Amino acid sequence: MIENSSIWVVSDVDGTLMDHSYDLTPAKETIKILQKISIPVILCTSKTASEVKVIRKELNLTDPYIVENGAAIYGESLKKVNGKIILGKKYETLEEILNAISKEIDYKLIPLNNLTDQEATDLTGLKGNSLTLMRDRHWSMPFLNPPSFLEERIKICCKKFKVDIFKGNRMSHLLSINSNKGKAINALKKYSNIQNIQIIGLGDSPNDLPLLLNSDIRIVIPGINGPNLNLLDQLKELEFTLASEPNGYGWKNEINKLINKLELI
Repeated sequence: MIENSSIWVVSDVDGTLMDHSYDLTPAKETIKILQKISIPVILCTSKTASEVKVIRKELNLTDPYIVENGAAIYGESLKKVNGKIILGKKYETLEEILNAISKEIDYKLIPLNNLTDQEATDLTGLKGNSLTLMRDRHWSMPFLNPPSFLEERIKICCKKFKVDIFKGNRMSHLLSINSNKGKAINALKKYSNIQNIQIIGLGDSPNDLPLLLNSDIRIVIPGINGPNLNLLDQLKELEFTLASEPNGYGWKNEINKLINKLELI
């Protein structure tokens, strides 16, 4: 569908399209409307491809999808590249870099995949097979958020090792400097070869900043306790809309407003 539309909806998943109990229900009807008018819904998430396949099936989506914070793009329709575009470094390489940064700052940074099942469940709410899908990671390295006083030292290390770190609401993500959500959007635009694509971007945390910076229409989705103030601060010089309701309800409302405003029906 991406080749047939000059408007794309590119959306974060956790905390944006759905709440942290993983309920997709509020957005489902709006997604059906977008499908009827041939506007692609491109999921752009820190989740793994294995996790997103389950979500796509539930939502009946067939558009390409961006995973592991922009480190990889997959999709059955990406036939010219055998169904995938890889922008990130391998997990094993990133693990070595994370360990090296830990030594430099004298603080053990703990990968998400190294948590026990119970620790991972306490952090993410996921259990059983959902944990297995979450750990099926190939191109990015999520890890527990370090103390804020270490952030400047970690930034210096990132320059040394040529990586970036993006902080989400629940964890941080180590990525190659060649991959983030914004770079993935641009790689997909280049692949599509469509001129003047208008991106409607939706996100909820600083992790989504590259997504929103590379969007034409920016929508910030708050959580049940309000928006992420760090994200709002980083967007303060730019035009954006703050949804009036949290998670999927805010997503649904703002997309429905745009459908009417842009006279897409």
